[in-house]
Amino acid sequence: MNILMVTNTFLPHVGGVARSVSGFTAEFRKRGHRVVVVAPIFEGIPERETDVVRIPAVQNFNGSDFSVPVLSTGKVIAALKRFTPEIVHSHHPFLLGDTALRVAATRDIPVVFTHHTMYEKYTHYVPGDSPRLKRFVLDLVTGYCNLCDAVIAPSKTVAEEIVSRGVKVPVNVIPTGVNVEVFGEGDGGAFRKRMEIPPDAFLVGHVGRLAPEKNLEFLTRAVVRFLLENRGARFFLAGEGPLKKKIEQTFADQGLADRFHFRGVMDFPELASAYQSMDVFAFASCSETQGMVLTEAMAADTPVVALDASGVREVVRDKENGRLLPREDEEEFVSALSWVAGLSPEERQRLGEGVARTADSFSLANTAEHTLALYGSLIGEKPARKTIEPSPWASARKLVEEEWKIVRNIAHAAGHAVLSLSKEKKSA
Repeated sequence: MNILMVTNTFLPHVGGVARSVSGFTAEFRKRGHRVVVVAPIFEGIPERETDVVRIPAVQNFNGSDFSVPVLSTGKVIAALKRFTPEIVHSHHPFLLGDTALRVAATRDIPVVFTHHTMYEKYTHYVPGDSPRLKRFVLDLVTGYCNLCDAVIAPSKTVAEEIVSRGVKVPVNVIPTGVNVEVFGEGDGGAFRKRMEIPPDAFLVGHVGRLAPEKNLEFLTRAVVRFLLENRGARFFLAGEGPLKKKIEQTFADQGLADRFHFRGVMDFPELASAYQSMDVFAFASCSETQGMVLTEAMAADTPVVALDASGVREVVRDKENGRLLPREDEEEFVSALSWVAGLSPEERQRLGEGVARTADSFSLANTAEHTLALYGSLIGEKPARKTIEPSPWASARKLVEEEWKIVRNIAHAAGHAVLSLSKEKKSA
């Protein structure tokens, strides 16, 4: 079948949505389906890409590592003259998400939306974050879901939450799968050697976007405490983002610079080797719909210590494949890391068996099969006619835009006032 993927984030961006779209796209193509991806331009994109339509975008929006597409429907329409999609799969409820809805409506084909993100937890990237803005965002996402023919939730927790918010269309729980074969082929020993990490060191690791919503300040404090209490332990961190320098400085301030090992964005097969080099993967985010790095780590035979949260509790089972901690408590997190470090070889083997079972249950082959089955069921039916304008989604979108404009105007006025006051003081 012909599948149109529409997303605001795609490789080489580091993040769960980009990895999800990339993974499913590769698996679908492997099975003989044609997939065209519509995505923004990011720094470092390859010179040549197959079936990827790149939209001009503002880079590093508001100090983040996101690109914000400058909507260019003409480019998408031109691309679709050479490609006739049978289904549209949208991965965001705004920006290029608008394009996904309009393409589906004008071509009378079904549209599926994957609810990757709890968007209200990301409003700090928008100037003037406020409770009012969070409410608008919730309304926007719920309204968007109801304009689609089906919604995919990466976890049962997310499915229950969005239904309680008013999503009326069918919601299907389909996690993003992990390529078990790829992550099982790494060489952890060789990776440690390249990174100058002793083979006998207990290595705590983390991979991901280094951003505030990932709760990395808490994770950093907990890992620092663990390293101070365990002289033979090291910490490896991979990723990029606004908190990179702060994390590095924290380890340096504690005299741990020589036990802190950093790499930027990693790709295969090096990423698989990084996971395999770890004795435990540490994770503290509470904003996930599905922590993909958790299943990646487990596919590389690495247990996980994490906080109980949506998208995490579906993967981590306490003392079966790692530790799942009920609350954000540094002492408990340090204790959980110590628990893994203190396991006997027999106990470590039993934990590894639980890790392997979890990885198999989240394999990309399984999740791709479920997604294709959903596509097929929708293509066989006439999509419901939905009016985009007016609709609750369109109303919420306009309110978000207006809120942003108001805040920007206030900030602009305040900036001028401060500048004028400063000039008055200098002239006095």
